[in-house]
Amino acid sequence: MSEPPSALRGIRVVDAATLVAGPLAATHLGELGAEVVKVEQPGSGDPLRTWGDLKDGWGLVWKSVSRNKKCVTLNLRTPDGQDLLHQLLDHADVLVLGSRPSALDRWHLSPTDVLSRHPRLVILHVTGYGAGGPHSDRPGYGTLAEAMSGFAHLVGEPGGPPSLPPFMLADGVAAQTATHAVLAALYHRDVHGGAGQIVDVNLIEPLARLIESATLSYDQLGISPVRSGSRFDASAPRNCYRCADGGWLALSSASPRMAQRVFTVVGRADLAADPGYYEPAGRAARGDEIDKVVADWVAERPLAEALAAFEDGGCAVARVYDAEALLNDPHLTARGTFPVIDDPDLGPVRVQAPATRLSSTPATVRGLGRALGADNDHVYGGLLGLDATRLAALRAAGTI
Repeated sequence: MSEPPSALRGIRVVDAATLVAGPLAATHLGELGAEVVKVEQPGSGDPLRTWGDLKDGWGLVWKSVSRNKKCVTLNLRTPDGQDLLHQLLDHADVLVLGSRPSALDRWHLSPTDVLSRHPRLVILHVTGYGAGGPHSDRPGYGTLAEAMSGFAHLVGEPGGPPSLPPFMLADGVAAQTATHAVLAALYHRDVHGGAGQIVDVNLIEPLARLIESATLSYDQLGISPVRSGSRFDASAPRNCYRCADGGWLALSSASPRMAQRVFTVVGRADLAADPGYYEPAGRAARGDEIDKVVADWVAERPLAEALAAFEDGGCAVARVYDAEALLNDPHLTARGTFPVIDDPDLGPVRVQAPATRLSSTPATVRGLGRALGADNDHVYGGLLGLDATRLAALRAAGTI
């Protein structure tokens, strides 16, 4: 039985970025069916290869982020390497870059220069700060973006220090933003008959967009929101609550009706009948009181009992999962959220499936990250037509 067609079949992406944001955007395009050629520095490769937890010398994050990619080596710091990249781009639709502007200028690979030579190319340039401002050439990482976006200022317990996430939040949000921008640029080119263009995405702005309520409040009301832990009093009761057996659950009461249901479950029908407690303005004014009512009730019950009571009452409730619970959730298991991929280096690996579900052109995981330069012969020999003598010379020179 043949596989269903992929949405981006016929699109070729050259991923010349490193670490997470740019490469993850290329990963999303690859899941949707694009052919992705991952370009890495000979000898060292992408630093993501050895980032985080390792198994048998393989970076686990690398394995997942580099799914569906052909891996080639190419020294972009040399004229021969730059020329070979341009040969690849003659056959490509998208180029992903992540280096600082000054480095790309030295290598004669600035987005503007590349676009002038390949006018139909969509060039995604993901950097810490983006083009055009005084910080454009500074080194930028997700940690700095999580600080500068306002995220860290808002996250943490009241009176405590700002908090940074222990995962790649800014990079992931930037990658999602970059992916839909690239798709829009391809649509403009291929449907409207337009030319290629440069897509400029930084790590700060996509994350700042998600917390725009803070800047709106400051701009219009002069209010600068502060850390409130997991509470959001306009939706009270909204928090993570500890149960008698040490388990945790999360409640959300975004609508007045949902707040009334929670009050009913915890035995406070009087609050469920009082608009001063279930309407948003009243909840915002009484956040401390409402939160304590729910916290005290939950603290007297084990997790399973509290979850069952809230679920039976039609409340929006969930257990706070760790990695083990997430992998074993029956709903996500039924949906195939964590398929087992048979990797030649690590054996069976459970990775997260593509988050997008397309009914006719499903996104897929065809394989995990490959060895450094594993596809040099296939790409340079097969796609570009270089013979064995030329490939040997490029290897000897350190170009590939």
